[in-house]
Amino acid sequence: MLDVKQLEIRYVTNKAGDKMEVIMPIDDFRELMEDIEDLAAVAERREEPTIPHEKLLAELKKDGLLQD
Repeated sequence: MLDVKQLEIRYVTNKAGDKMEVIMPIDDFRELMEDIEDLAAVAERREEPTIPHEKLLAELKKDGLLQD
């Protein structure tokens, strides 16, 4: 996850000095967008039921998606 404290952000301000826009390196922007997408996926799935790790492994093995 991106450390926002280390971002190299520059601001575009209006005549009153209010921050209106942000300028940042494209790689940082892409990583930030990926983090936002990940957090949105977690939020969407928050209410889904969970299963124990051992049961998940057993199901993956049964379906041939994981080998011993």
